Amino acid sequence: MSDRDMADRLAEVSRSRHGDLTSGEAEEADFSQDGDFRPDALFEPIDIGPMHLDNRIVMAPMTRSLSPNGVPHPEVAAYYRRRAEGGTGLIITEGTFIPHETAGFCSAVPNFHGADALAGWKHVVDEVHAGGAKIIPQLWHTGLMPLPTDDVTGIAAASPSGYYLKGDKRGEPATDALIADIIDAFGQAAESSVALGFDGLQIHAAHGYLIDQFFWGDVNLRDDRYGGDMVARTNFGVEIVKECRRRTSPDYPISLRFSQWKQHDFTARLAHTPQELEAFLAPFVDAGVDLFDCSTRRFWIPEFEGSDLNIAGWTKKLTGKVTSTVGSVSLSQDFFVSLQTEVGTSSNMTRLIHMLERGDFDLVSVGRALITDYEWPQKVKAGDLTKLMSYNPADLNTLDN
Repeated sequence: MSDRDMADRLAEVSRSRHGDLTSGEAEEADFSQDGDFRPDALFEPIDIGPMHLDNRIVMAPMTRSLSPNGVPHPEVAAYYRRRAEGGTGLIITEGTFIPHETAGFCSAVPNFHGADALAGWKHVVDEVHAGGAKIIPQLWHTGLMPLPTDDVTGIAAASPSGYYLKGDKRGEPATDALIADIIDAFGQAAESSVALGFDGLQIHAAHGYLIDQFFWGDVNLRDDRYGGDMVARTNFGVEIVKECRRRTSPDYPISLRFSQWKQHDFTARLAHTPQELEAFLAPFVDAGVDLFDCSTRRFWIPEFEGSDLNIAGWTKKLTGKVTSTVGSVSLSQDFFVSLQTEVGTSSNMTRLIHMLERGDFDLVSVGRALITDYEWPQKVKAGDLTKLMSYNPADLNTLDN
């Protein structure tokens, strides 16, 4: 299946679950840009443990499915190096499959195991460092959330209870032995991250993939220590964090990406109040997470009533940890709209800088804009947002940009 076909299928999944986006969702936020644009806050350095970042700009993890046989080739390394040379402070790789047979079923997604794939990642690390940026891998298990390119016929995917959605059972609950093996596989990947010279690692626990499936009460119906109330449902993810910490070092930066929304249910919420969010996050703070990557579809949307803080703002307020915001930064429309149409630039950068300056969050993750325009950080630093490029879905099909 081509990347374009994948985009079409993702959009169709979105429409079938949620209907077409309303005009209010599809339109950009209405932010005026009064006076001179001053992006200085984006270009202040920050330290996360031993990892020093020259600025607050992060390249968000974005699946490209352009690594045949799971091996990142020299063009992948060149793609990441251009973003480093363009001024990005921290690069988070696309999702990489941990060393377990159930991690994912798309042969073009890069593996994080095997001699050839790890050699490819070593080359990526060296190129990014030569380009002046830091880099961490995103460690990924898709669970019962197959990618649109996957042929899922007959696949025995891992999941907490076998449910894809509430009432939609497609498999069997993961056994204790399978859970233990997957936790160990995350630990193996963490060891590889250190050995390859990555500056830290990220655990993908968002968007309806395996770890997030354990978080979500609609699909986690277990009655053992991995199920139950919201805090108990964090145990699988917490044990993964602890294993990654055990097999790296006490100060090796560990990031956790989480989200309220799921790819197949935009309205899903793990926490409905700040108190619930605090209860959800606390076990991960205790387990050793250094950075929370808080995924939302539009960074300017308040998370809870009575406050204009977004999910990253609340996470920082409740945990005191470094947080990163993400979601349509400098672009006018949501991710799922952009799968099928060109997306122009937005004035939402003014609002972003205001939120960063007042301390809502520490880092800003930029996704689609950096796929199209590797010089995005340099253009923003120069203060001329008119030079930012529109995002085109055709850019998903190439590593040449």
